[in-house]
Amino acid sequence: MDLFEKTIGTEHIFEGQIIKVRKDTVELPNGGTSTREIVEHPGGVAVVALDEEDNVYVVRQYRHPFEAIIMEIPAGKLDHHKEDPFGCCVRELKEETGLSANKFDYLGAFMLSPGFCREYIHIYLARELTAGDACLDPDEFLEVEKIPLSRLTDMIMNNEIEDAKTVMGILKTNELLRREQLK
Repeated sequence: MDLFEKTIGTEHIFEGQIIKVRKDTVELPNGGTSTREIVEHPGGVAVVALDEEDNVYVVRQYRHPFEAIIMEIPAGKLDHHKEDPFGCCVRELKEETGLSANKFDYLGAFMLSPGFCREYIHIYLARELTAGDACLDPDEFLEVEKIPLSRLTDMIMNNEIEDAKTVMGILKTNELLRREQLK
């Protein structure tokens, strides 16, 4: 069976500073039609900053959609769809934590919620860290702390960390380190 849906119409609903929303009318594989609500987002990056003692730098910040303070790895949005994710990674790591790194590993990208959102998040592992001064955006308030990688893994497995990019970044970091030890 052909699963592809052909877009036969688009209505632009909203254009904000971060997202755009549209409603597509699609032709279904069986010939029927339906609508799909799509959130367009330029994408983002997330960084697992790992020091020599296997501590990871995380940030705590208030996330209004959940009305909660969330612990997560440093992250930020791409300024536009064509921005280089690696450049954004270096910028966000410095802005949020003051850290710079001599070694980066690309851990891949993932679709955040492909049922309605076109956002990809690129994840990097940063090592050989150097401390510096953070330079937060004027509307950005967060706290930085170091937590052992093993503790973060336990927190993920105990459902204490729910942020998808943090879960993905920490688990991918663990697997990369395991594979490096096997070499």
